[in-house]
Amino acid sequence: MSKHAVLRLPSQGSWDNLVEAKEPRPSAGKHEVLIKVRSVALNFRDIAIATGKYPFPVKENLVPGSDLAGDIVQLGESVSGLQEGDKVVVAFDPTTTYGPIKSWANALGGPVDGVLSEYVVAPESGVVKVPNESTLSYAQWASVVCTGTTVWNALYGINRLMPGHTVLFQGTGGVSITGLALAKAAGAQTIITSSSDEKLQHVKAKYGVDHTINYKKTPDWAAEVQKITNGQGVDFILENGGSGTIRQSLNAIAFGGCISVIGFLSSASQEEMPDVAGLALAKGAVVRGIIIGSKQQLEEAVRFIGVRNLPMPIDKTFTFCRDQVIDAMKYLVSGQHIGKVCITF
Repeated sequence: MSKHAVLRLPSQGSWDNLVEAKEPRPSAGKHEVLIKVRSVALNFRDIAIATGKYPFPVKENLVPGSDLAGDIVQLGESVSGLQEGDKVVVAFDPTTTYGPIKSWANALGGPVDGVLSEYVVAPESGVVKVPNESTLSYAQWASVVCTGTTVWNALYGINRLMPGHTVLFQGTGGVSITGLALAKAAGAQTIITSSSDEKLQHVKAKYGVDHTINYKKTPDWAAEVQKITNGQGVDFILENGGSGTIRQSLNAIAFGGCISVIGFLSSASQEEMPDVAGLALAKGAVVRGIIIGSKQQLEEAVRFIGVRNLPMPIDKTFTFCRDQVIDAMKYLVSGQHIGKVCITF
């Protein structure tokens, strides 16, 4: 029986616990496909899982990682609409074809094995083809799985982004830079925050963001947002900070705007927590938690990106082996990145 390389996490607590093993290569069941993995995109979720800080269930001896792009190399006997050789991605939760994810129980790389292996079996219902004519790399397509779907859900899940709307992004990580690319392509005005002038200058030069705010130099960045928008506020905010930045987001949002809570990188003590309910009511604003999105939203993001051949922002790639994956996680935690960090096979 042929073997393939797999990374597993026998116990949480540190990414140093990762081990590389040779295991029997899987085969596709009746309604499944076998995918040769070409690239995996990392997320902060992978760091939280490896270090034991993830607040949701994680299976024992986990194969980490949730975001892959690869090629179908085997079809189950009842699979239709897919072919060997198709370039594909797989939804974060392959069981959620539409609507909100109902639980964390079926998310790849947490409660079930993920994608940091040379071959992965996936149900056909969770697989999305990417356009053959696209010139995007496997790494760029892998980055769409969580990050692209999350952005799509934030901008089109309830309130729908329209040309001329204004969108604010917190930080320069994968979600923010991917969101910036999609929002610019949709005709929106864009604002991004960071504590680094160097990063802001880079994002301005490379991605064409309309306005930048250094929140270290301008702690009351919501007031600066109101100046930029002539007192109207922004229509959408991708909230990556969490409790530590939600007050400023509510002060910066337009009446009827939408704040999508995606991350929890900045925390506030209980005593410093704002009256979120009162502030949201005062603006008639939507404050919604984002759990990635459905396969349908992944398909919509893939279609939008594919039609425009819109380059997804990859900061750095590492190769598939234990030491390089650990280096990639360390790099992600360092905060040096602007865009996504990926593993190539």
